[in-house]
Amino acid sequence: MAERPSRKAPKINEARVVRTERITPHMVRVVLGGESLAGFGVGEHTDHYIKLLFPAQGVSYPEPFDMERIRAEFPRAQWPSTRAYTVRAWDAELGELTVDFVVHGDEGLAGPWALRVQPGETVRFLGPGGGYAPDPAADWHLLAGDESALPAIAAALERMPAGALVHAFVEVAGPEEEQKISTPDGVAVTWLHRGEAAVGSQLVGAVKDLEFPAGDVHAFVHGEAGFVKELRALLRVERNVPRERLSISGYWRLGQDDDAWRAAKREWNEQVEREQEAPAA
Repeated sequence: MAERPSRKAPKINEARVVRTERITPHMVRVVLGGESLAGFGVGEHTDHYIKLLFPAQGVSYPEPFDMERIRAEFPRAQWPSTRAYTVRAWDAELGELTVDFVVHGDEGLAGPWALRVQPGETVRFLGPGGGYAPDPAADWHLLAGDESALPAIAAALERMPAGALVHAFVEVAGPEEEQKISTPDGVAVTWLHRGEAAVGSQLVGAVKDLEFPAGDVHAFVHGEAGFVKELRALLRVERNVPRERLSISGYWRLGQDDDAWRAAKREWNEQVEREQEAPAA
């Protein structure tokens, strides 16, 4: 039997923090730069993401940084943690990569880091990944998401072709969380203010109440897993939108931390897809 080739270790990108900015009460922007980002491979998709590596608390790793060595020499509990975040923007001329973080004080791992990180600090990450960009051939576009999906939705809006018909819904806590987004003429965001309502309830209502235009829709629906499941059923089953015309996934889930959700996400997606498989036409 032929030996199975060893799996190539993923490339670790290294950058430095150039600057940070608090753009809304619960959104912090971190701009990364450095010579190692020259020619960074983003631009094809509007939902490009990177996986940031966060050292285990109190653990220092040998230099040069080597994940294979870390996995061989350190117990699993001391391996770096990863968190996936959307690339909000990439400036190839300046070599600057912009990433936005939802923050809620000391809650979570990446949010508190974004609040306290200082210019000059080193950041390591994997990626980029991604798979969606607005199809210019679509008759119309549907974008729907909460704060976690806002960077990708903003990037998609900025990429829309002139004259595109777009219905974009973004649910945020309140008006103070709205952001200015540069879009082509005629393209705008419908901001939904959650207030004390359940996460995603405003989004589900808005999409249900939408009078769907005729023709081929290209849809992007991301955010909390509960409302994503509801909108997936609406689009796949009730509206018979083909699977290949949907970019739809739960970025996070109420009641679960990021590690727990990532561990359960694949099985959850498969179960939802089985439950909501659209009947044959």
